[in-house]
Amino acid sequence: MTRSSALIAGGLPSPQAGAAVGGWTPAGDLPSPRQWPAAEESAVLLADGTVLAAGGAVIRGTGTGECHLFLPADRTWQPTGSLAQPRLLHSLTKLEDGRVLAVGGMPQTDRLPFQPLGTAEVYDPASKSWAPTTGKPGTGRSTHTATLLPDGTVLVAGGWGESSPGVLRSLRSAELFDPATGRWAPAEPMTDVRSDHCAVRLPDGRVLVVGGITHTDVYRWAGQSFCELYDPVTGTWSPTGSLRIPRSGHQATLLADGTVLVTGGVALEGRKSRTFHPQSPWHTELYNPAAGTWTPAGNMPIGRAHHRALALPSGRVLVLGGAHSATYDAGYAAAAVYDPRSRAWTPATGMRTGRFYCSATRLKDGRVLAAGGTVRSSMADPSYAKDLLTASSEIFAE
Repeated sequence: MTRSSALIAGGLPSPQAGAAVGGWTPAGDLPSPRQWPAAEESAVLLADGTVLAAGGAVIRGTGTGECHLFLPADRTWQPTGSLAQPRLLHSLTKLEDGRVLAVGGMPQTDRLPFQPLGTAEVYDPASKSWAPTTGKPGTGRSTHTATLLPDGTVLVAGGWGESSPGVLRSLRSAELFDPATGRWAPAEPMTDVRSDHCAVRLPDGRVLVVGGITHTDVYRWAGQSFCELYDPVTGTWSPTGSLRIPRSGHQATLLADGTVLVTGGVALEGRKSRTFHPQSPWHTELYNPAAGTWTPAGNMPIGRAHHRALALPSGRVLVLGGAHSATYDAGYAAAAVYDPRSRAWTPATGMRTGRFYCSATRLKDGRVLAAGGTVRSSMADPSYAKDLLTASSEIFAE
């Protein structure tokens, strides 16, 4: 996208001047190109320092069950046990005992009917294999969140699922997974239906759910600004302060002081889910759990959606990749770093490969691994045949 077309699409602030922060170095390529459209699909850091990447899409809309381990010492990927079912738009959650829980998703999204998966499986790093959970989730869902609670259980909330047979809508429902028994139990429903939202566990153990979208039918949706809190002690949800603008495809990052930074996303209603949106916001917001309110947190150098944001060891936040939601024509190589003390953004050294719908994981030594993603997408082609995915991965160090 040219600078002038970006301005027409919704306006972008001028990039800040100054030396770029950090640098990227190449890491090994995945065995084949792939994308992870949901941030919850991002690869998970294991106890031994390796990184597990599971599922995703090898062609836009076609899920895979393939799983791979990244070895930071030699910067290579190696195959490991495959998922029992191909999944994309699922969630990956590291459990307290070091295993990894994969929940829901879809086997494919390139044709109707969409079929959210009502299954879950657990990866054991010792055997390098997956096994289904003893019980099954009560609801098939995708684009949901899955959050590890202080007692070791996992809260799975919202997402896209069946509101009635054959009819897909955003969900209010939530459920709890107990790793000790492998069983599932219903949790109190959220106060609002939502999918493509973010969830952050706060220092006091509560879970903040931020934004998302509400589907009105398969192809129409509206952005969410409403936020809510889950209290694991009482097992209840309660509303909290709303975002200043509705967002989906955004990121929410816990800062060292216990506040939460929200970046980017899709601000306004779209004509079709994941295909057309007017603009990506560069305005960021900061949530104060004590007050339950959101305040402006400074502007990113550019707006972006379906990017990734991770806290760095320094306490700063790295935002990488993404795309402009008016076209999703090309993935951004641009990256930026947020300093919570000054509430200011500084451009970071750009990635070697522009990408969105990628995986991003903080390694044991604090560096960040970015892998896979969409390099270029042609929204004019209804079959998405011209999407270009990447197998490349690279590592950022401050």
